[in-house]
Amino acid sequence: MKVTEIVKTKSFWLAAIITLICALVGSVLAKIPYLSLLGPLVLALILGMIMQSETRLVNEASKGISFISNKFLRLGIILLGFKLNLIQLAQAGIKTILLGIVIVVGGICMTYFIQRRFKVEPELAILTASGTGICGAAAIMGISPQIKVTKEKMERQRENEVLAVAIVSIMGTLFTFIDLGLRQALHLTPTQFGVFVGGSLHEIAHAVAAGSAAGQVGLASALITKLSRVLMLAPAALAIGMWYQKRNVKKGIVDNTNAKLPIPWFMAGFLVASILGTFLPLGNIVLGYLVNAAYIFLGMAMAALGTSVNFKVILKRGLPAFVAVLISSTILAVCVLTASKLWF
Repeated sequence: MKVTEIVKTKSFWLAAIITLICALVGSVLAKIPYLSLLGPLVLALILGMIMQSETRLVNEASKGISFISNKFLRLGIILLGFKLNLIQLAQAGIKTILLGIVIVVGGICMTYFIQRRFKVEPELAILTASGTGICGAAAIMGISPQIKVTKEKMERQRENEVLAVAIVSIMGTLFTFIDLGLRQALHLTPTQFGVFVGGSLHEIAHAVAAGSAAGQVGLASALITKLSRVLMLAPAALAIGMWYQKRNVKKGIVDNTNAKLPIPWFMAGFLVASILGTFLPLGNIVLGYLVNAAYIFLGMAMAALGTSVNFKVILKRGLPAFVAVLISSTILAVCVLTASKLWF
């Protein structure tokens, strides 16, 4: 069914209303203390899970929900590019950018390696590794389209997405409280503390919550360090897509003659948006609206994903991945703490 035909259906509009409500409520709840640690995307996911109790509505909206979880996700990722100011990143210096690259590459590889040692399946392992290394839920949803699976595995892949988001969110929230509790004992300057939390915590919301405890300097350092990791989202998506495709070809899952280069075109849109937001005189108000729109569309995609969660399966499969991410997050925190003390 073509996009124009889907948009005209009752299923689409019903799904749009359900997921939009979840996204808007999630955005409001994210402004409440402590709930802000979860962030609007995870809250929208949780609200989507709650919507499962409305079985009739969800069934009627199923086709529209599938469309929103796919297309609105890409649109949200593109608009999220307006949050990335390239000039600010350049002003932060080569040390910050290099640290961001090392954290993303090292965090993804380390987390994936540890999870595979815990017998976590590759698809779930790379999603949680991406969320841990880059920027939480947004990274997981941005990387997921690059993990091409057969039709038989589509439902399991949706479970992987939800499970990865849940694990990374819980872990990021846990380490936010740990970092705040240890702030005085770590004897870090505001800049060092900002670099530490921006480089080690998973969600942007986590970095903002922890960094603000060190004042404006700490918050600014946390945000710029976190955004240096967000910058890596597009190249990471391309690299992971190519790696996963080669893996499938090697295992005989995909015929090499029919395999296409997995270029994530929506990630090109993400980079274009960051360039436009940096160099066009759009103003803070317009940029704010665009970023808010990004989180609304991403929230709708997350809510759509939440309506299809199988809780029993997730609880059964989640423990090994959770323990593996706990280990990798601890190692990541120690490494970033050391780097922040030595270089900043």
